[in-house]
Amino acid sequence: MKDPQNNFRAERDILFSRSIRAGKRIYYVDVKQTSKGEMYLALTESKKIVSGDVDMPQVNFEKHKIFVYPEDFEKFTSGLADAMKFIYEEQGKAEQRSDDSSSEIQLDDMEF
Repeated sequence: MKDPQNNFRAERDILFSRSIRAGKRIYYVDVKQTSKGEMYLALTESKKIVSGDVDMPQVNFEKHKIFVYPEDFEKFTSGLADAMKFIYEEQGKAEQRSDDSSSEIQLDDMEF
């Protein structure tokens, strides 16, 4: 059983948050703080998984997290930009999904 106190603490430690809806996935970009007051990024992918039969579907969310610390930001963003550039050069930019809204963050809007 989950400790409600730990859940409250985890939510309280989020200083900034953005969600990015992308089809069946939602990406969360959170700024959190350690007990020593040091900030870091918590990146989460949440994917909706529907199983079971049509009459009684079961909905679960599969989550994957990575943490990026300030001392790694430059290398992380450089590597991310290199990977994105490679994909764009090899297959071009993908069309935007129709479910994107103007309030959501876009990678083209980010400055590294």
